[in-house]
Amino acid sequence: MNSPQQPLPTFDEVLLCTPQTSAEQVGLFLRRCLIPCHRGDKIYTMLYADELSYEVSCRAEELFQHLQFYGSSYRLIILCNCERENSYLPSAFSHYKVHMIPQRSRADIQQYLQHHFRVAQPSSSAAAMFKEHMCVGIVSSKRAGMGK
Repeated sequence: MNSPQQPLPTFDEVLLCTPQTSAEQVGLFLRRCLIPCHRGDKIYTMLYADELSYEVSCRAEELFQHLQFYGSSYRLIILCNCERENSYLPSAFSHYKVHMIPQRSRADIQQYLQHHFRVAQPSSSAAAMFKEHMCVGIVSSKRAGMGK
């Protein structure tokens, strides 16, 4: 995020974990991250790793321990809900824990995201519905079930 030209993460760099995420999905993700190949400057990120089931978390830790010997040069970030930091995977990786404070202001982060999510030609796009022709938007309501 040092410049607007830096791209957003690609689909293979991010794993959004849910309780339904399988061990195979986590395994593929860890292999992409840990096995040396043409990784470039990719930063791999597991989001909500605390949501993984116990069985999947155990298998993920075992695979990580096995694969980390292939190369010592990898970039892996595991993000968890701080209220669930005692679940299996966050506990297993707790000795790697780094408390992070954002280095950029909220305005800088918003400007960076706006640069990447703005549609150049919004004429025939759903982006025309959102503020400043963004291809991503959040619709919310204080009243549940109101047709959002």
